[in-house]
Amino acid sequence: MSDQNVPDQLRYTEEHEWIEQISSTRVRVGITEYAQEKLGDIVYVQLPEVGSETQSGEPFGEVESPKSVSDLFAPLTGNVVEVNSELESSPELINNDAFGEGWIVVLEIADEEDLQAQLEETLDAEAYKKVTAE
Repeated sequence: MSDQNVPDQLRYTEEHEWIEQISSTRVRVGITEYAQEKLGDIVYVQLPEVGSETQSGEPFGEVESPKSVSDLFAPLTGNVVEVNSELESSPELINNDAFGEGWIVVLEIADEEDLQAQLEETLDAEAYKKVTAE
C-alpha cells in the first residue's frame, strides 16, 4: 500500500484520522484515504454537535459502511466549532475526497501552545506510512 496518498503537510493518528492546522488554534479533521479504503463505501456519518468537547483518543462520531460501523476518534482535545454538514446527505464525499471535501470537523484548541503540544503527540506523514505498512 505504499502508493497511498499521505499528504506531508498533515498530521496523523494511529486511528487513521488526519489533522490540518488551519489557524493558530484551529484544525480540520478527517479520516485518511487508507481508512476509507478499508471501510469501503461510506453510507452514513454520525457527526458531533457544534459546541461539544472532544477528548483526545475518545470517540466523537461514527462512520458506517455496509461492512462495519467505526468510531471516529478525536485526534486532539478541543471544541467542535464546525461540522461538515454536507456529509449528512453525501457521506460518499469521504470516499471521493478524503483529504478535501470529505473533511469531518473543525476543532478549536484552547491556545496556540496547547495546539502545538498536542500536535507533537501525533504522527507525521512518514510515521503514519509506517503504521499503515504493517
